[in-house]
Amino acid sequence: MLFNLIKFLIIYILLMPSISAEELIVFNFTEEELNSLKVRKVRGADEKTLYSVNSNQDGNYLKAVAVNAASGVGKEVKINLNKTPFINITWKVEKDLKGIKEDTKKGHDFAARVFVIKKTGATPLSNRAINYVFSSNSNVGESWPSPYTKKSIDKVLSSTKNDFNQWVSVKANVKEDFKKFHGLDVEELSGLAIMADTDNSKLTAISYYQNIFFSSE
Repeated sequence: MLFNLIKFLIIYILLMPSISAEELIVFNFTEEELNSLKVRKVRGADEKTLYSVNSNQDGNYLKAVAVNAASGVGKEVKINLNKTPFINITWKVEKDLKGIKEDTKKGHDFAARVFVIKKTGATPLSNRAINYVFSSNSNVGESWPSPYTKKSIDKVLSSTKNDFNQWVSVKANVKEDFKKFHGLDVEELSGLAIMADTDNSKLTAISYYQNIFFSSE
């Protein structure tokens, strides 16, 4: 009897899901959170992007609708990249921006993007950022400096060329990306922002965001 109990416990422990990986959830996507997020309209944009929250079988999500618009929602939050260097994003693009050149000022729009920001000076212009994007025209893995500032790098994590109008989950090592693109050994992020923008192309984009968190692996 004792032997069978011990055998059962060993099998149970082996089959238990691992909980060693550390995770830090950034957004909950509730109405209360949306109302508390900082909203920043891009200078020169005619309209603000419209953000709303909803839910499905996998939990809450944020919907973004940009009609010749550009504004982002974000929060200041400290992320220890030594403990949780990986950003995880689940997102979907329902209406994309085909035909634009995303590495130019005239075409620098994305149906979905998530900024990770590191404060490196006294003003916002001195900050360094990596802009993880759901591209409408480029391939996954491509990257380039923003045509507006070399202190922000665009990196394609998803593309509607592969995943159009369907949820897709992606991951990136933020700590390694800051080292690769900015030459910085960043130990702690300063904040995150979400944005869908069409102010340059004057088009319409619709996208969704869910389960944005940082993890140790």
